[in-house]
Amino acid sequence: MYGKVFSACVQGIHAQLITVEVDISNGLPQINLVGLPDSAVRESVERVRAAIKNCGFSFPMERITVNLAPADVRKEGASFDLAIALGILLASGQVKHESLLNALIIGELSLDGVIRPVPGVLSMVHQAKTLGIRNILLSTQNAEEASYIEGMHIYPLHNLQEIRQCQHDLISGINYLDGLINRNEHPHATQLDASFNTPDYADVSGQHHAKRALMIAAAGMHNIILIGPPGSGKTMLVRRLPSILPHMQDNEALEVTKIYSVAGQLNESKQFIRARPFRAPHHTISAGGLIGGGSIPKPGEVSLAHRGVLFLDELPEFSRNALEVLRQPLEDRQVTIARARAVFSFPADFIFAASMNPCPCGYYGSESPAHGCICSPLKITQYRAKISGPLLDRIDLHVEVPRMDYASLTTKENQLSSKQMLESVLMAHQRQQNRYKTRGISFNGELTGRLLRKYCALKPDAEQLLVQAFDALGLSVRAHDRILKIALTIADLEESDTIESQHLAEAIQYRHLDRKQI
Repeated sequence: MYGKVFSACVQGIHAQLITVEVDISNGLPQINLVGLPDSAVRESVERVRAAIKNCGFSFPMERITVNLAPADVRKEGASFDLAIALGILLASGQVKHESLLNALIIGELSLDGVIRPVPGVLSMVHQAKTLGIRNILLSTQNAEEASYIEGMHIYPLHNLQEIRQCQHDLISGINYLDGLINRNEHPHATQLDASFNTPDYADVSGQHHAKRALMIAAAGMHNIILIGPPGSGKTMLVRRLPSILPHMQDNEALEVTKIYSVAGQLNESKQFIRARPFRAPHHTISAGGLIGGGSIPKPGEVSLAHRGVLFLDELPEFSRNALEVLRQPLEDRQVTIARARAVFSFPADFIFAASMNPCPCGYYGSESPAHGCICSPLKITQYRAKISGPLLDRIDLHVEVPRMDYASLTTKENQLSSKQMLESVLMAHQRQQNRYKTRGISFNGELTGRLLRKYCALKPDAEQLLVQAFDALGLSVRAHDRILKIALTIADLEESDTIESQHLAEAIQYRHLDRKQI
C-alpha cells in the first residue's frame, strides 16, 4: 500500500517543495523515516503515532517506510507532521487519495491531534502557487497568513479528525476564504499608516540641517550617521525617519512579510506588512543576532530591517565584531551564511542609520561653558577608532547635530512636518523610478560602476570642486562615489536634471567624519 502527499520546508526565506511518500508492507511493526531528516523530523514519528490513535484512526501495525524527497535536501522543523500522518492514512486506506493529490499539507501535530502553527508558511504557500498547487491544508492559526497569497484555496484544520470533512470540501471546491474573508478587504489592501504609528518631524524644534540630511537619506535610500552631544536630538530625529518613507510596493511587501514569517514574528502584527520596518537593537546584541545564523540559520536584524531602517544608537558602544559583520550587507545588500550542509542567503537592503557622540564624555567641540570636554586626545582617538574606516566609508552622510540654544528650542517657525518632507521624498522617488525603470534598480543609493558614471556625470566646474575636496579630505574611492550619489539625490529633490556645483558642495559637507577632528 502506497500513499503520496506534498509538504514543504524553508531554506533561507525561500521554500522547497517536499514529496512525502509512505509505503506500508508486511513485516514487523516499525517506522523507518528516510530522506535526510533532522532530529525534529525524526521525532515526528512518535507525535504522528499518538495523534492518529487519539483522533479515532487506526495506526497500521505493519512495516511503514516514509521517504522525504528529494533525498539530498536537509529536512528541518516540525512542518512535516501533518503530511506524514495523512500519508499513513492514505496508504492504509482510511482517507481518500484523490482529494489530497493536489494539496500542500503543512502543520505540527500535538499528541492529541491538534494541529499547531509553523513558521515560514507564507514562503511555502507562495512556492506552491508557483508550482501550480492551489489547495493548502494547515493549522487554523496559519490560515490568515496563507491567505496573503491570492488565488489559493485555504482549508484550515484544528485537529486531525477534521480531515474527514476537509476531504468533502476539497472535492466540492469549497474555499475557506469565501466564507470568512471579504475579498474587498484582502490583506494586500491593508496598509499601516505611518502617520498614526510614527512621531512627526513637526514635533522637533530646530535642527533644520539634520532634517535636510535625513530627507536626503530617505529620498535616495542612503546610509546616515548623526554625530552630536547628548541631548541634541539624534535619537529623536532618526526614530522619525519612517514617517518620511513611502509604503512598500507589492513585491517589496511580499518579500518583507516572508522574512518575518520565516523568523516567526509575523504573528505579532497579523497583517500583511506595508510600512517599512524600523529595527533598533540594543548595543549588547551579538554578531549572530545582528547578521543572522544559528544551527538552522534564521534572519538577523539586518534582514528584519530589509526595505526599511536599521538604527544603531550609540554606535561605538556596539562590539567591534558586531559592527564589522555589517560591511558585507551594506555593500552587497544581502547576507550569505555558510554551513556545512548548505549555504543560505537572506536579503538585507536597508537604510543604515546610526548615532554617536563626538567623544566619550560627549562634549568635544561644545561651546557651552557648562559642558566642557574632559577627554584627552588619546581617549577621543580610541573612542572613534571603535568604528573602522571601511565601515564609515559605507555610510553616505556624516551629519553633525549641534547642541540647541533656547531660542531654537522654543521657536515655532519653519518647522517642517513629516507630511511636507514625505511629499519631497515621493517626488524624488518618482524621478528615480522613471530613470531606472529598465536598469534593475530603484534608488540612487544602489548605483554602482557603469551606471554611476552614466548618471552622475559632472560639469567642469563641479568636477573641479570634487577634485579639490578629494585631495583636501583624503577621500577613498568609495567615499568619492557616495558623494556623487548624494549629489544626484539632492539634484532630484531640487528637480534638476543635472548635478550642479551647489548640489555637489552640499553633498561634500555631509562627510563630517572625513575631516581632521583633533
